[in-house]
Amino acid sequence: MPLANLSWRPLAELPPMWHGNVDADAWLVAARSTRASGGRLVTLWGSDRGAAGCAMTAAYATQDGLLWLDLALPPGQATYPDLAPLFPAAGRMQRAQHELLGIAAAGAVDTRPWLNHGTWPADWFPLREGSGLPPPGPAADYPFVPVTGDGVHEIAVGPVHAGIIEPGHFRFSVVGEKLLRLEARLGYAHKGIDALFARTAPEAGHRLAGRISGDSTVAYAWAYCMALENVWHVAVPPRAQWLRAVLLERERVANHLGDLGALGNDAGFAFGLTRFARLREDWLRLNGTAFGHRLLMDCIVPGGVATDLAPDAAARLLAQCDAAEAEVLRLKTIYEEHAGLQDRFLTTGRVTPPLAARLGLTGLAGRASGQAFDLRADHPLPPYDSLGTNMATHRGGDVAARVTVRFEEVLESLRLLRAMLGGLPAGAVRPAALPPARAGLGGGWVEGWRGEVFVALELAADGQRVHRCHCHDPSWHNWLALEHAVMGNIVPDFPLINKSFNLSYSGHDR
Repeated sequence: MPLANLSWRPLAELPPMWHGNVDADAWLVAARSTRASGGRLVTLWGSDRGAAGCAMTAAYATQDGLLWLDLALPPGQATYPDLAPLFPAAGRMQRAQHELLGIAAAGAVDTRPWLNHGTWPADWFPLREGSGLPPPGPAADYPFVPVTGDGVHEIAVGPVHAGIIEPGHFRFSVVGEKLLRLEARLGYAHKGIDALFARTAPEAGHRLAGRISGDSTVAYAWAYCMALENVWHVAVPPRAQWLRAVLLERERVANHLGDLGALGNDAGFAFGLTRFARLREDWLRLNGTAFGHRLLMDCIVPGGVATDLAPDAAARLLAQCDAAEAEVLRLKTIYEEHAGLQDRFLTTGRVTPPLAARLGLTGLAGRASGQAFDLRADHPLPPYDSLGTNMATHRGGDVAARVTVRFEEVLESLRLLRAMLGGLPAGAVRPAALPPARAGLGGGWVEGWRGEVFVALELAADGQRVHRCHCHDPSWHNWLALEHAVMGNIVPDFPLINKSFNLSYSGHDR
């Protein structure tokens, strides 16, 4: 690597992670080198180091694994080099960190507020030590980028929507029904999760992580537990490793089934909604029977899983995989041969592979635009390292491509589930006791159904308190891509395009 002259230390073997400290020059060298070599920015976050000042941290995905770089900012220094020209998604991350910590990207073009809607003072930073709670204030207007010209007008949608979904504001600039521009305003679901972690015991943090985005509770809980296990040197029993993967694939299938039905419904094909809704409901009910929770919440715990899987429940899970596969294959044929659906899906909401690479599009939406990244295949954890994962990719980049990837991922997850359930190792599902607490840094990196979920965990000197926990959702990258995907389409296609991404408000806003 071009950064071989830096001093690295390993944080984890699987998936491979390295940590290094850099100065401002090396901060930019690392970003440029990563970009030039085809690597990706995973996330950015900041930390208050007390008397030592603040630090800004970047995590990059490379062919070799994850690089975690710390840039220390001495007391009195509140700026660092801007990464948005290299990684567009960094812009909003940097804006959020400025509001949370008071440190800003030097020379950034866009300095508008992101998480702060005007309800907290501009000089109050919630992640600063001893910040306390400010008096609430009134919300402020957001300066959307104006679009002008003959016949151009704006359509405002949200933040409160007609459906039972989370809040987010969308400002469309249109001529007739043609979409010229979309600008999203998010942050309405900000809950102060990062500050809550500092008041949560490390061994209980998985419960908070699992509630950041309810549809990805397994991915977040696993990533958090992985980070804690890296710090405390906890060995996860083999059976628990396999059961974690079972839970993750069950979560993936449930979400894809729901979205495939909703996509059919948004294109006027109610039959698809009813068939997939029934499949998903059956899937969730068996989750509750086998694991104690329909959405699999709190099933993953530090050191392993909360409960073992009974033999009769494993047999029912296997039988359900066979039945679901037969019906999904029939529905896949119907979707592909239905002229009305294909007319709505094909060429709609297209993100070309070059644009996807430039924006850092990730997860299933990225794979549908030629971005062949999947942690299960690239940096596999047990049992993926022994079973292998067939990555579903497409280069169309439109709604049709994202539908195809979802179908293929469902079928691959069913194959993996059969292999996992048929080869579950014997033994314990969690250690008898956790080892003594210790300080340190740990990372968790898991391929959730929407994309890669990353958790960075820093424990205080006594090892019994969380100093900083940063959880990253792939929606941070993909909301930006959605704004580009709608350009040139018509207003009635937005719900369909939006659902084909199905991004998380809560996971983004935290």
